[in-house]
Amino acid sequence: MKIEELSALEVSFNQLIENLLNKKAENEQFTVRLSSERSQFTRFNHAKVRQTGCVADGWIELTLMADQRSSVRQFPFTGNWDVDWQLTYAALQELRDELILLPIDPYLVLPSGTNTSREVHFGNLLAAEAVVPNVLELVTELDFTGIYAGGIVIKAYGDSNGQKHWFATDSFTLDYSLFSISGQAVKGTFAGSNWDKPAYIAKISEAKKQLELLSRPAKELPRGQYKTYFAPAAVGDLLMMLSWGSVSEADIQQGNSALAALWRQEKQLSTAFSLKENFQRGLVPRFNELGEVAAPELPVIEKGYLVNTLVNSRTAKEYQKIANGANVSETLRAPEVSPGNLVFEQIFPSLDTGLYVSNLHYLNWSDRQTGRITGMTRYACFWVENGEIIAPIENLRFDESLYRFWGENLVDLTNFQEFIPEVGTYESRQLGGSLVPGMLVEDFTYTL
Repeated sequence: MKIEELSALEVSFNQLIENLLNKKAENEQFTVRLSSERSQFTRFNHAKVRQTGCVADGWIELTLMADQRSSVRQFPFTGNWDVDWQLTYAALQELRDELILLPIDPYLVLPSGTNTSREVHFGNLLAAEAVVPNVLELVTELDFTGIYAGGIVIKAYGDSNGQKHWFATDSFTLDYSLFSISGQAVKGTFAGSNWDKPAYIAKISEAKKQLELLSRPAKELPRGQYKTYFAPAAVGDLLMMLSWGSVSEADIQQGNSALAALWRQEKQLSTAFSLKENFQRGLVPRFNELGEVAAPELPVIEKGYLVNTLVNSRTAKEYQKIANGANVSETLRAPEVSPGNLVFEQIFPSLDTGLYVSNLHYLNWSDRQTGRITGMTRYACFWVENGEIIAPIENLRFDESLYRFWGENLVDLTNFQEFIPEVGTYESRQLGGSLVPGMLVEDFTYTL
């Protein structure tokens, strides 16, 4: 997107906020959220283009509040002022008619404060016509499947109290798999704001080595406990379970949190494990649905102790807590797990005999109260003996508690981290991801 086009969208959004301020009644307050993108999507199968195209999309979410009631409308945002204002004013009228029919919300949070911010991050993405040759030149002879999504994503906020935020970023993700003749696969992701050809070459080269190893006969392992190295992508999968009933203050208060025992200080994780929200990388906006701005960093777990939960203003109002800028669902938005001491060259010697797990699949809580997670191994997972890969493994189901694998059984974390991007495209392209190391764990429990 050209700078002029981006500026025009920002002007149109600001004008919409000003008009709403002029039209609102004295007893009314409102919030306006914008999500917009200009993205190229290219889908690959068998190292050929199966679908490609560019998408210009956007929506506005208008929330109207009055007399301790609120209601919401979502509608398209085009950047054409006449069209956008017509849709906005119609939504405003509908919300006014609806509000009087709704019950009072005792925990309704009204917009407050005067926060403003503006972040625009331009990258160096591949031109539309350069995506296919750059992606496929290294994999033309392979069964390569995946999707490239790249372009600019915009998130913005404005309200009746004068808060206003604008966040725009150039980014891309490439989510891909390389398949063997037998149907085994190596999965990978490549993402950023600048297309780095040497880094892409290194990623594909490593994937090709794993694909070669997958040609060996698969080893079927009996259920039991095995020493396991989890690559960063697998650690990222485990980490995101904490956004589903763990780090939320509301979940703590309502008895739904897997970290309740940690919160009560009945249990402790390993002193090697620390987790924080780190917005300083500029990959996601710091403002939430109420225009509140989170701190650049927020420690969540420090050396095995829970030091902060994620608290939004509604939860704070209900349970008399102090809000810290969390989003409405109190989930991790910019998580980072601190690195450890395990160097890359010592991963296999330190593992010695056990499992090398590249990716996980189908994760769920098997017993949330005890922090037990179940899931499957998937994609390029190997049996290792005496520090050498022997064979790929048949898929295994695991069932293990985070109090064990991030607790007493955590041997070490790697001294390097990898960025594991969000690659979802439902409704809109997802931003951000997690920055995580690999980890080595003793006696990880596999049940099937």
